[in-house]
Amino acid sequence: MSSPAATPVPAHGRLLALLATLAAALVPALLLAPHALAANGSQDGLADQRHLVDAVGDGFVGYWHAGDRRLSPDMRQLVDYWFRFHVAKAVIAALLLLVLTALGVLLWRAYARSGGPGTARRAALAAAGTCVAALSLLSLLVVMANVQGAAAPFTSLLSMLPVGTPGHGALADTLDQVRRRLTDASHPGGAPAPPALATMISDNSRYHATLAVTAGVVATVFAGMSVALWRRFARTGTPRRRTRRVLGSFGALSGVASLALVVLAVANTTTATDSARGLLIFFNGG
Repeated sequence: MSSPAATPVPAHGRLLALLATLAAALVPALLLAPHALAANGSQDGLADQRHLVDAVGDGFVGYWHAGDRRLSPDMRQLVDYWFRFHVAKAVIAALLLLVLTALGVLLWRAYARSGGPGTARRAALAAAGTCVAALSLLSLLVVMANVQGAAAPFTSLLSMLPVGTPGHGALADTLDQVRRRLTDASHPGGAPAPPALATMISDNSRYHATLAVTAGVVATVFAGMSVALWRRFARTGTPRRRTRRVLGSFGALSGVASLALVVLAVANTTTATDSARGLLIFFNGG
C-alpha cells in the first residue's frame, strides 16, 4: 500500500517562513556584525565597549591639546572606525526593516482575510502582526540613528565621554577646559572658540541637523500613510470588520508616529541652530 502524500505547504506559508527566518538571522547580525565589519584588523579590540570608551577618552585629550581643527591621527582612526560601524549598522537595520515590513503586511492581510471559527488562529496572527509592527518601528529608529551617526561620527563618538561622572586626571581636566570654553562660546560677545572646539560645534550642528531632516522626511511619509489608510478605512464596508480594524489601527499609529517625529525634528533643529549651547548642556551631563 502506498503511503499518503505529504500535504504541500502553501506558497503563502513558505513565504512567511522565509521572511521570519531572514528576520531571525538579521537581528543577531544587527547586534554583532557592525563591529566586525568596521574593524580593519588593527581595530578588532574596539568591539569591546570598555576599550572603545578608553580609546575615545585618550584620543579626545590628544586632539584637544593639539590645538588644530583637523582631527589628530588617533582621533581620525577612531572616527573612521565609527563611521564604518554606523554605515554597517544602518544597512543591516534597513534590510531588517524591509523584511519586517513585508512580513507584517502578509500577517495582517492573513488576519483581515481569515474567516470561519478559527479564533485561535486569528489571535495568533494578530499577536504576531503586532510584534512585527513594533520591531519594524524599532528598526526604523535604528536606521535613523545610524544615518545620523554616519553623517557626524565625531559627535557620535563624543557621546561616549564620561561627562556626567566625577573623574580625575588628564581627561577630567580636559573636560573642564571644554566646559569653560563652551560657556564663553555660548554667550554673545564671549571669547572666540579654539580650533578644536570650532570643529566640535560644527560637527554637532551637522549631527542634529541630519536627524532633523531625517525625522521630517519620515514624518511626512507617515502622515501620507495615515491619510491613505483612513481613506481606505472610509471606503471599506462595515461587514469587513477585521479589515477596517487593521486599517484604522495603522492609520492611527501612523498619525501618532508622524506627530512624534515632528517633535523630534523641531527639537533637533533647535539644537542644530544653537550648537554651542547644546554641546554645553551635553558636557554638563545633560
